[in-house]
Amino acid sequence: MADPNTIEIDQPTGTSTTGHHWDGIKELNTPLPRWWVTMFYATIVWAFGYWVVYPAFPLISSNTTGILGYSSRANVEVDIDALRKIRAARTGAVEQATLPQIIADPALRTFALAQGKAAFGDNCAPCHGLSARGSRGFANLRDDDWLWGGSLDQIFQTIRHGIRNEDTNSRQGMMQAFGGANALLKPAEIVTVANYVRSIAGLAPRAGINLDEGKALFATNCAACHGDAGKGNQELGAPNLTDPIWLYGSDEATIIETITLGRGGVMPGWVTRLDGATTKSLAVYVHSLGGGQ
Repeated sequence: MADPNTIEIDQPTGTSTTGHHWDGIKELNTPLPRWWVTMFYATIVWAFGYWVVYPAFPLISSNTTGILGYSSRANVEVDIDALRKIRAARTGAVEQATLPQIIADPALRTFALAQGKAAFGDNCAPCHGLSARGSRGFANLRDDDWLWGGSLDQIFQTIRHGIRNEDTNSRQGMMQAFGGANALLKPAEIVTVANYVRSIAGLAPRAGINLDEGKALFATNCAACHGDAGKGNQELGAPNLTDPIWLYGSDEATIIETITLGRGGVMPGWVTRLDGATTKSLAVYVHSLGGGQ
């Protein structure tokens, strides 16, 4: 703290001290430059003026609008409306056309691909990634392995209504839990069938596993959805277990977890969130990524 009794005039500079001192070093009470003080007070006056002229203070359900009524959001909405007017003709044509007609028309296809790519980045990339290669639990949209089918119509259906959500038209197939509270299979049986699944996918099973027993367990419990050969069923969303593409992982522990607890990933439906032209454009774009059937 400053000690008033120690305030003195510094002889070399002629400036009084503040009374603060540390290790023999005394602090000078040097005034701020007049230009700096003037600018400081000017910014205070500017701030009060800004609060009056522009939106500034939050209210209970809105905010002050300011004398000018300026809003950056309103400016964006104006720009979006202008863009919609520019795109209106093509957007309307895409909305009216069927998916095959969009693909067959070079102009419509080019427009749909551009619009679909933008919509994908805004709505789909958070789960599937900007490159659409997915991640654990989120499908890679660039390969040729599809749970529900990769045709234009099938992709469009999935985008519009989603998977396992509140939409009555959404895809509803689910991987059943065979362990835990249901206990349809014993833990040792789950290990056996998990290793059998690895074997039909060309992966090395654990040493000592009875694959014949695993095959029998698979036939009894899994073949109804995945097929006798484990090739899957797109009508049910049951994956092909014989290829090297795995949504959650192909290691023994992950497969055991899947069989024990089941799987039920959810995808939202976009029919109530995006207009018809945008969902069609998304279907065309996803189909074009290389894995479309």
